[in-house]
Amino acid sequence: MNLTSSLLLIALLIAASAFFAVAEIALAASRRLRLRQMTDEGDARAERVMRLQEQPGPYFTVVQIGQNAIAILGGIVGEGALSPYLAAALRRWLGAEAADRAGFVLSFLFITSLFILLADLFPKRLGMTEPERMAVRVVRPMRALMAVFMPLVWLYSKGADALLRLFNLPTERDDRITSADILAMTEAGARAGILAAREQQVIANVFELDTRTVGSAMTQRDRIAFFLRDDPDAVVRLRIAAEPFSTYPVCDGDIDHVVGYVDAKDLFQRVLNGQPISLADDALVHKALIVPDRLTLAEVLEQFRLVGEDFAVIVNEYSLVVGVVTLNDVMSTVMGDLISPLDEEQIVRRDDASWLIDGVTPIQDVLRALDIESLPHPEEYETLAGFLMVMLRRVPRRTDAVHCAGYKFEVLDVDSYRIDQVMVTRESAAPPLPAAA
Repeated sequence: MNLTSSLLLIALLIAASAFFAVAEIALAASRRLRLRQMTDEGDARAERVMRLQEQPGPYFTVVQIGQNAIAILGGIVGEGALSPYLAAALRRWLGAEAADRAGFVLSFLFITSLFILLADLFPKRLGMTEPERMAVRVVRPMRALMAVFMPLVWLYSKGADALLRLFNLPTERDDRITSADILAMTEAGARAGILAAREQQVIANVFELDTRTVGSAMTQRDRIAFFLRDDPDAVVRLRIAAEPFSTYPVCDGDIDHVVGYVDAKDLFQRVLNGQPISLADDALVHKALIVPDRLTLAEVLEQFRLVGEDFAVIVNEYSLVVGVVTLNDVMSTVMGDLISPLDEEQIVRRDDASWLIDGVTPIQDVLRALDIESLPHPEEYETLAGFLMVMLRRVPRRTDAVHCAGYKFEVLDVDSYRIDQVMVTRESAAPPLPAAA
């Protein structure tokens, strides 16, 4: 075989190897969502690619047969085609034996480099860039090769399956899409500028509904505006004017004995009609939804859906009222600062290295604002105030501080044992261990 024929054969082998490289990476990298979209648009090839992804064993077996056979043949042809010419050229400066060895080494390096660059790196980069488009282009010839090499495919596939079972490994591709997959895609979209940062945060908040308890969104016990069943008309009117809310719990004797709730719209209607307000009227007081404080926000939403309510009273394991929650509270948790007015922000950034944070702020929001993965003992608290209590092992006082994760958490204001404001400051270097001061 002359040099021209050998080089032509090498070029054909490189092209064939490149085809198998593209076929391999394109099938592996193709996204099922995109393939399904292409199928809905009328591309039947995309459906064939999805079927191959469900049972990829024979497909990859053909790829490996082709790549290994081409690699061996390429080495044989390349060494025989180039070594004599290179050796002859090197004999001008080297002895015959040294020139033969050098010619073989140079021929090997040249052919290997061609295969690495043109038959491996370049086609795989191409396949990774547009995997779905490449996959639908190669699916027909690959199916034909699978039919041609069926006996070998069956033999090698059974051997590979046996090895996978021997090591207790899955034999089929898992195409389930998890919440982590979706969050990763949205984060990538936000970094690429496709999604706005606030839009990405809303999506992340939706998935947090299954992990955040109702306590992270409720109005705390000490902030609840409520009526007693025997409150006279004048007291009800004064409280509405002083604490305007959409819904008020109605209690019998104290806040821990809730008998129902009253809607502010019903009260206003009576006022406008000149009627007296009597909370002893059962037509005015609605039955309240009572939920335990360990429910997640997703479970509370389900409770709202089942009973057709948008207000619930939250009790602890001792049947004591710890707070109230509305549908608007849950939706505000999802939407974040997209709908929250500026004067109600729980986290206010003062400058590049400090934040002013309300003590009842959910710890997930604090972690997100400070860009912290986690804080110590996360299972023991749900709010920033709870974190400080756990770290200090007592009720915090003004000027108490905790150093943790490279930040200083300093208590600025305490009202009747309730932590109102916390100053968080980024420190220049994180201490080796969390410390309380």
